[in-house]
Amino acid sequence: MEATGESAVKSLLSDDCYADFLKEDFDVKTYTAQAIHHAVIAEQLAKLAEGISQLDKELHCQVVARHEDLLAQATGIESLEGVLQMMQTRIAALQSAVDRIRTKIVDPYNKIVARTAQLARLQVACDLLRRIIRILYLSKRLQGQLQGGSREITKAAQSLNELDYLSQGVDLSGIDVIENDLLFISRARLEVENQAKRLLEQGMEIQNPTQVGTALQVFYNLGSLRETISAVVDGYRASVKDNVTTALDIKVLTQPANIRGAPGRAIMPTPGSTAAFRAALWTNLEKLMDQICAACGQVQHLQKVLTKKRDPVTHVCFIDEIIKDGQPDILYTFWNSVTETLSVEFQRATGDSTFLKQALEGEYPKLLRLYNELWKRLQQYSTSIQGALSTQGGLDLPVELPTSETDSQDLFTQTKQDYDPEKALKDSLQPYESAYLSKSLSRLFDPINLVFPQGGRNPPSNDELDSIIKTIASELNVASVDPSLTVAVAKNAAKTVQLYCVKSEQLLCTQGDASQVIGPLTEGQRRNVGVVNSLHRLQQAVAKVISSQTAFPPAAEQALTASLEGVQTLMVNAVQPLLLSVSDSIEAILITMHQEDFSAPLSAPGRPDVPCSLYMKELQGFVARCMSDYLRPFQCLDFIYDNTEAIARRAIHLFVRNASLLRPLGEGGKMRLAADFAQMELAVAPLCRRVSDLGKPYRLLRSFRPLLFQTSELIASSQALGDVLPYSIILHFLFTRAPPELKSPHQRAEWSIARYSQWLDDHPSEKDRLTLIRGALEADVQSVKARQGKEFAPVYPIMLQLLQRATSAV
Repeated sequence: MEATGESAVKSLLSDDCYADFLKEDFDVKTYTAQAIHHAVIAEQLAKLAEGISQLDKELHCQVVARHEDLLAQATGIESLEGVLQMMQTRIAALQSAVDRIRTKIVDPYNKIVARTAQLARLQVACDLLRRIIRILYLSKRLQGQLQGGSREITKAAQSLNELDYLSQGVDLSGIDVIENDLLFISRARLEVENQAKRLLEQGMEIQNPTQVGTALQVFYNLGSLRETISAVVDGYRASVKDNVTTALDIKVLTQPANIRGAPGRAIMPTPGSTAAFRAALWTNLEKLMDQICAACGQVQHLQKVLTKKRDPVTHVCFIDEIIKDGQPDILYTFWNSVTETLSVEFQRATGDSTFLKQALEGEYPKLLRLYNELWKRLQQYSTSIQGALSTQGGLDLPVELPTSETDSQDLFTQTKQDYDPEKALKDSLQPYESAYLSKSLSRLFDPINLVFPQGGRNPPSNDELDSIIKTIASELNVASVDPSLTVAVAKNAAKTVQLYCVKSEQLLCTQGDASQVIGPLTEGQRRNVGVVNSLHRLQQAVAKVISSQTAFPPAAEQALTASLEGVQTLMVNAVQPLLLSVSDSIEAILITMHQEDFSAPLSAPGRPDVPCSLYMKELQGFVARCMSDYLRPFQCLDFIYDNTEAIARRAIHLFVRNASLLRPLGEGGKMRLAADFAQMELAVAPLCRRVSDLGKPYRLLRSFRPLLFQTSELIASSQALGDVLPYSIILHFLFTRAPPELKSPHQRAEWSIARYSQWLDDHPSEKDRLTLIRGALEADVQSVKARQGKEFAPVYPIMLQLLQRATSAV
């Protein structure tokens, strides 16, 4: 039956006729209207009646099937009604208890609120009455203080400050008893402020610290100290800006020349009034510096007074009140403003006027001098005002506490780590300094480019060189107004010297005829002499300019000195080929001594000895000719001697070396060689100031000559060995006393004298030379053993012992 009911419900729900009744938006009127419209009312009614019947049957079936559940639900409803009834009873009891509590609390609370309001009104009324009484009292006292004039002005300000405090946070309007007093207080405040401003202005103008301190105390009492100081400094800042603008105003500078100028005409100096324009410009700038100095002095004076002054009641230092919250001090702020104004206004003015720009760039040292004088005046004033305020001992004011930390700080005498006020001042001049240095370099280069024309082959004359030196000296003298400018111009002068060197180097002859020493001076050698003499005159003249400068900065002197070192280097390079050729020729002449015979015995008693050898005569003649023909034209004798003395030392070394290698050497040869030693001093004398100044080579020459006639044993025990006389030289000389079988090192190696001399030059170490000599002695030992000889040469043990001593010494 249950299954049949479910199928009947499904068929009922699936029927389209009943589908409309399941929709959420079902409307009876709409359904009825549609049924009438289709004109099948009877049929529709029948279906509806059938559907109602089926629904009734289904409901009956559901009740029958679930009657137990429905009974249980009915019983639960009755229990719920009981619970609700009990809750309602308890809520009524709670409400009754709340009502009873309310009646006990509300009344006391209302009374408390009323009494509190009454108490508050009483307190307000009492406070207002106290204020009114105090205002009336202070107003009466203020009247008396105002009658006291400037002597009572600080007390009047203190009274006004208290009156302001009494008026804060309350509305005093509409109170008749003090209405007139409030008007009087308002007028009194204006009067005190105006009087204090006049006092401050007067004190600042005449720099009276007492008046300034009194005015500051008034403003401090009025509570407007910071605002007043800010307004004063802003006024000075605006004044400085107006002064800078006026000083650089091209209309003002050219006014006399353009009084009748046509409208719209360009503002510029007329051709005849340029001098007047520049004179007016520098007059204005000098006046501007005075105005800036005065403004800075007044602001600095104000800051010094602020630094010294303390409130007698709270002991607060006024400067601490100004710079609290990390704000910079007023002088620092003002100086920043001044330097920024100078930079901006100068840039604007020179951008608008080419003539003004040319004047400032062309006479930049004059402008820099004005800036330096301004800075010095500010420093001097800073020192003097510090001393003046210290001697005043508190500015005639009440007793104050010890000086604050800011008192020791001064912008113009003590530079901060992160800020340089002098540099900030001169930074505004940077564009004009760059332009001036550029023009200065051009002025320095112009005379050099004129005296070294394109394709020219001759060095500058003395007059032309004097013109260059005068230009350098003039530029340095003009720049002496400032150390940094002097250094910059000195660097330009150093560049000028370097340019002179470059131009001179282009004139030098570097071909083969520049180093010839056979014939007379060639054209190239004459030109090189002229270039070196010109460089020498330049070097001497620039050195004289350096020495004539007073208070010359070390950096400037270093720059010019470094350029002169370049001149010296070029002079050395110019004469080096000739000197090398002279040195090579001397070496070639000395080597020819080996072509002469030194093996002859002593001459007969009546036969005169030859004073010296042919090679020595040739050497003396060559040196004398070189000095007279090639080196005498040089005007720089000290420079020439500095270079030729090295040639003389080299010649003595080569002479002693070749003398020690002579084989065979007879007694007559020793006499002639001894004469050659004496003549050698005369041969190298033209190459140096004094032969004795040659040092170690001279002692070598003098020490070797006596060894010619000493025995081998005495030679080996000589005190000069190892110091003045190298061991290798003495060992070479001892080879000459050995039989031909004991070959010298170069003979053992089958080298020529020239090649061996070159090897000795390439190996200056005594250790290398002794190693080669040892090899020659060891080879002789092997030779003796090979021919089964029974003994060595008599000199061999001496040489071996000397070699061992030399090896241990080096």
